Amino acid sequence: MGCIPKKINVAPGARGSMSAKGLRVFVVEDEPMIRMLVMDMLEELGCRLVAEAGDVEEAAKLAHSTEFDLAILDVNLKGKIISPVAELIRARGRPIIFATGYGSESLPEEFRDLPALQKPFQLETLAALIDEVLHPRPS
Repeated sequence: MGCIPKKINVAPGARGSMSAKGLRVFVVEDEPMIRMLVMDMLEELGCRLVAEAGDVEEAAKLAHSTEFDLAILDVNLKGKIISPVAELIRARGRPIIFATGYGSESLPEEFRDLPALQKPFQLETLAALIDEVLHPRPS
């Protein structure tokens, strides 16, 4: 996966899981209502949204120019697969959580080892996956 910057302040969350207070998150989602919902969830978890994009081109630009600790990426953006953006983010050593409405088989093969949320998802599911990404358990 990638390294986690030392600036992250992780504190116990109100829901019994860990939350990432101050975690800088980059969200890529082509459906505006879903993007707003994810942003609201992240805010509730204490995260800071530092960039958002609704298409692959904009996401690629922001992936280069924005400082973030975690990216949440929709797999399919208006028929385009997110792979080029995910490759840029992986090259920067940042962790990625994919979001998909089509199941894990819709993930690009080279990224199937990364965590994925099945849409629609609940706040608790998002919080647990962020905790897992920030604090991987030894296998």
